[in-house]
Amino acid sequence: MFRSKPYLSAASLLAAAILLTACDGDDDDKIKKADDGGVVKVDLRLMETTDIHANVLDYNYYSGQQDIKVGLVRTATLIHEARDELSEAGNSVLVDNGDLIQGSPMGDWQQAKGIAPGEIHPVYQAMNELDYAVGNYGNHEFNYGLEFLAESVNDANFPYVSANIFVDDGDNNADNDQLYFEPYYLLTKSLQDKNGDMHEITIGFIGFVPPQIMQWDKGNLDGHVISKDIKAMAERFVPEMKAEGADIVVAIPHSGISTKAYSAEDKSENSSWHLADVADIDAIMFGHSHLTFPSSSFADTPEVDVDQGTIKGIPAVMPGYWGSHLGIIDLELEYDTHADQWSVTSSKVAARPIAVDGVATVEADSVIATELEAEHQATITYMGTPIGESTDDIFSFLALVKDDPSIQIVSDAQKSYVEELIKGDVNLQDLPVLSAAAPFKACDREGNCSSESSFTTVPKGQLTLSDAADLYLYPNTLVAVKVTGEELKGWLECSASQFFQIDTSSSDPQELVDYSGFPTYNFDVIDGVSYEIDVTKPARNDRSCEVIDASAERIVNLQYQGEAVAADKEFIIASNNYRANGGVFPGTGSDHVVINSPNANRTILANYIRDNSPVTPTADGNWSFTRITSSTDLTITFRVPNTDRARNFVAAQLTTATLLETNSNGAAVYKLNLQ
Repeated sequence: MFRSKPYLSAASLLAAAILLTACDGDDDDKIKKADDGGVVKVDLRLMETTDIHANVLDYNYYSGQQDIKVGLVRTATLIHEARDELSEAGNSVLVDNGDLIQGSPMGDWQQAKGIAPGEIHPVYQAMNELDYAVGNYGNHEFNYGLEFLAESVNDANFPYVSANIFVDDGDNNADNDQLYFEPYYLLTKSLQDKNGDMHEITIGFIGFVPPQIMQWDKGNLDGHVISKDIKAMAERFVPEMKAEGADIVVAIPHSGISTKAYSAEDKSENSSWHLADVADIDAIMFGHSHLTFPSSSFADTPEVDVDQGTIKGIPAVMPGYWGSHLGIIDLELEYDTHADQWSVTSSKVAARPIAVDGVATVEADSVIATELEAEHQATITYMGTPIGESTDDIFSFLALVKDDPSIQIVSDAQKSYVEELIKGDVNLQDLPVLSAAAPFKACDREGNCSSESSFTTVPKGQLTLSDAADLYLYPNTLVAVKVTGEELKGWLECSASQFFQIDTSSSDPQELVDYSGFPTYNFDVIDGVSYEIDVTKPARNDRSCEVIDASAERIVNLQYQGEAVAADKEFIIASNNYRANGGVFPGTGSDHVVINSPNANRTILANYIRDNSPVTPTADGNWSFTRITSSTDLTITFRVPNTDRARNFVAAQLTTATLLETNSNGAAVYKLNLQ
């Protein structure tokens, strides 16, 4: 366990406070009274970064080019500007909301070489220049294990919090569970009011991580920690924070928004909407979903005001991912001398971008860029390590509209690995092996498909570690599950929710792919069987695989080796620790796991390329859309970048597509003929 100081309960702190009061007598008021004896008003600016994913620099290590749309090095300039705008720079606080040390080639390089005592992780070299007040753990902080995390975080010049992770003491008694991390942090700052007078205000920060880390990183965490429900822990600790002197409370959940009815037993992954119901939380600075709040993406979310930037009246912000935005909440605080308390009287919320429509709004911070030059060059060298050759281009431009080579090569590698692994296992060796893989890069989370950097782009020729990382973005480990034919179909039904339902009687343009409403990492293509997806039928599941229409069936003609898949037929599906341990898709969860490999999917892919070089990553066409019969001329659309490479790829791979236009974001819009 690693903490900066022992965690003390509210009761012990209250006892200490009583003792100090008895010894000291009356102290001077920490708040200077207003001249009229009424109220004092203070402005406070809260700033947030989240989901940096080790994208410290504005550089794309896959293309070998600068990328002005990413990088903490550019967000840093927004931070400096936001502080300079204030009449009193001290009236601001900066927080980070996690998913920090994993997710870019620089993070991969640091993990691959290891981190020694005294060595400072590149993300903290940058962040220590920016005066962060507090950090919260994200789920990807645990991808490399608790030891690597501890050695990385211990060089941060700011404290970390997480209120829903506890030590696994193995006694199954929740009453005596001890926190693994500090649950919250109380920061007392001297803030200048509008008259120029100074006031001490205590800001409480409380952090949370998705409870699902116990499934996603089971191999790293099992037997060490346990997780608890986010809202339940907020209800436990926020009153304690207030009792210890927090004048305002800021929640930092690494958790998105779900409006599903609350249940503590569900341990919801996305709890930020429910946190707005917890008394005494004054602001919510959230993340995890790689979206921007406030934005039109949440216009239809109940009790959300995207104009005001509030959830149920509570100011909230989520600043995108990879350093794309800086989240800002400006609070006006009022001190009532009669009630002896601070309250929030008004707020303004913004997510400021580092680039708009492909044009940079700020320059990179030169201090951070210079400081990380050695790490930058080491990352370039590492990612340039050759692993083999490809005889054809591997692009994901069409991964959501047809069987695709960028998914095929990952599936082939996983399938080969598991087939070799089960040889000689009398319980598994005779079962058919399938493989599930998804397009991690196929447009961005907000549905902007204009940039090739949002897609996998591996040209034919020599392949390097950089290409393997482009093909498999995350450091997942391979896990295989045993499923029935019925569960296999349910798994595919969830994946098929990637698409909008097509109205066969409408001649209006209809988008096929739900780019922003359904994450592409949940669009699993399962190789080893063949099937069709009927997009004229309603979806069975929502974006989280919750059943919304149990009678819906989009998956048709599901076959194995030319025969219909029986409901009770058994298969092994090679997947990853996030999917297989998650228990969300049918056929997943710990009771289905039959192989828990220590090897990363990306390593398995790289080794497969080495062993089979040169590889020919041709998609086998095992899935397709069901042809649509309609007397109406349907205009079904999808998007790709408006670049020569993307247009040429579509022309070569998809003769049933016709270019219609370039949209306002600069993406090429195609008509797909499914009739």
